[in-house]
Amino acid sequence: MSAEGFTEHLEFPQGKGYVPAGAFMGAAGGASCGDMISLSLAVEGSVVTGAGFEASGCGAMVAAGSAAVALVSGAPVLDAARVGTAAIATELGGLSPGKLHAAELAADALHRALGLAARADAAVPHVPSRALVAMSGGVDSAVAALLTGSDAVAVTLELWADEANDAEASCCSAHAVRVARALAHGMGMPHFTLDLRSEFRAGVVEPWLAGHAAGETPNPCVGCNGHVRLDAMLEFADALGCAVLATGHYARVSEDGLLRGAADPAKDQAYMLCALSPATLARMRFPLGELTKPEVRALAAEAELPVASKADSQDLCFLAGTGRAAFLARHGGARERPGEIVDRGGRVLGRHRGHHGFTVGQRKGIGVAAPEPLYVLATDARTNRVTVGERAELATREVAVRGARLHRPGEKVDSVKLRYRSKPLPCTVTEHGRGRATIRLSEPADGAAPGQTACFYAGDVVVGYGTIAG
Repeated sequence: MSAEGFTEHLEFPQGKGYVPAGAFMGAAGGASCGDMISLSLAVEGSVVTGAGFEASGCGAMVAAGSAAVALVSGAPVLDAARVGTAAIATELGGLSPGKLHAAELAADALHRALGLAARADAAVPHVPSRALVAMSGGVDSAVAALLTGSDAVAVTLELWADEANDAEASCCSAHAVRVARALAHGMGMPHFTLDLRSEFRAGVVEPWLAGHAAGETPNPCVGCNGHVRLDAMLEFADALGCAVLATGHYARVSEDGLLRGAADPAKDQAYMLCALSPATLARMRFPLGELTKPEVRALAAEAELPVASKADSQDLCFLAGTGRAAFLARHGGARERPGEIVDRGGRVLGRHRGHHGFTVGQRKGIGVAAPEPLYVLATDARTNRVTVGERAELATREVAVRGARLHRPGEKVDSVKLRYRSKPLPCTVTEHGRGRATIRLSEPADGAAPGQTACFYAGDVVVGYGTIAG
């Protein structure tokens, strides 16, 4: 479009005030900047059948909304997913830095609406070579997309929104979605936003809060991967005609269809994926499974990807920028509840501010002076007591498990991981029925924290998992 594009869209806006039948709405902006936009979009099969918008604030918002509507109306769903900030700005004949903000907000609103509409109503014809790629905006998922091929379609999940979080440090915030979308478009891929905030709260955050309230140390990532994120993306892949889902996890799949550890033990993420069913794994691809992190960064640099040197995220996505205690207080009502710190004999050694601030095996932050380092041995939600002792008192050779799910007979298990960063320990497993099992370790483990995941192995193949019981 010529330089007159901005004026034409401002004076004769397309779709302003229009809401198509069966449309889904996405919004962006806020009172702080005064610029707001909502975009309504309807999808039927593989085509965007209608789009409209409302905007307030500066005139650039109206022009950007009109441009977005013009670009996607009647377009194939996958082509609409290629429309972002740059395409909207180009439709307007180019935007100054001061007006580019309008195109960014219009793109945000467009993609929120497009993700909702596509999830509900899209039915894109299946293409065997097409793959959906989960992109977080980091180097691992970008290289996974790079290796997946030219027919890749990107999706980024919006899982959590909280003003107390650091949006730039989170891999699942609205900011992360925008970064990932720009990266995907820069790599020539369609990009979709999938809003799973309600599913994430119900399936991940609420159980995590409940686990802490019960005196456990739950592992939210295992549940998120196994029951929320990946299954939702596979369902979305069906709507977009994608045969498989590729992710940037460091893991592999065995010849008989079970999860297998990555070639690089330092980056192996099979533990975090252990709750995936064989049926889900059959449609998964892990392009980084045979690579090391330096090799991944080298591939990104060779492809001139802007995230080649981006640092890895370190914290749970919903804790980014805030601490565990602050999150538990804000979302779980876990206020200070003073209680006793005792030894195994019940002798009071000190005081604490709430059992939920401690986990079995913890050494730092206990707040009790002693000749030898003290470790948390147990927490009791009922009495609000925290029991501590020396490291030798943590040692255990027997661990009870609930909710065990084994893909092979228990006698096939030869080792178990009791924490993500721990080494597999030689063991035997005895099943008792109804998901209950007992792990007997060949060597003592330093503290098995109730609520954590026990990941069962046969060699480097994951053959099941369960939750450590109290």
